[in-house]
Amino acid sequence: MKSISNILNHILQIENGFKHINDGASEIMEIYSKEQCFELALELFKHEAYQARMLATSILGRLAATNNDTLCFLKEQVSTDKNWRVQEMLAKAFDEVCKHRGYEVSLPLIEEWLNNPNVIRAVTEGLRIWTSRPFFKENPSVTIALIAKHKESESEYLRKSIGNALRDISKKHAELIRQEVQQWDLSNPRILFTYKLAAKLLK
Repeated sequence: MKSISNILNHILQIENGFKHINDGASEIMEIYSKEQCFELALELFKHEAYQARMLATSILGRLAATNNDTLCFLKEQVSTDKNWRVQEMLAKAFDEVCKHRGYEVSLPLIEEWLNNPNVIRAVTEGLRIWTSRPFFKENPSVTIALIAKHKESESEYLRKSIGNALRDISKKHAELIRQEVQQWDLSNPRILFTYKLAAKLLK
């Protein structure tokens, strides 16, 4: 059985990727109780190395499926981390929560997070490809309505995520995306930016 320090030392030596982080989180979850894992994740999240904070986020994502305090920490604390890799892990953590609870059951949570500027991107990225997820697969229009309303966001980072998510959906539902973007005001530079990504695959 690996110790925490061994798992962490292994993770700190690898700069890129997510698999080793998730594997480390799985090992820790097998060794310790949920309460211990939560305390450990809080400590790891204070670490200066982004890999340790990614590991914390992965653990928290698993715990948050059944623990609202943990979900709150993800939303209020992890969302403010400046490292983009930690934000990518937050997106994966959010998907883990929705997957565990069920995507349809998670709709109110998804809508709540989509209305919070700090965590919108975690939702749009975490649930990509949206229409490969249960519920959204059968209800692509719900997905489009949820995310397209953020097409004019001040954040280019978010608009890029929205545009890419809509482009993904257009591979299977081109007509629905066409109907959506036909309503957009392309004289608005922000909307035009999102449109160019969203409509990229439309003939």
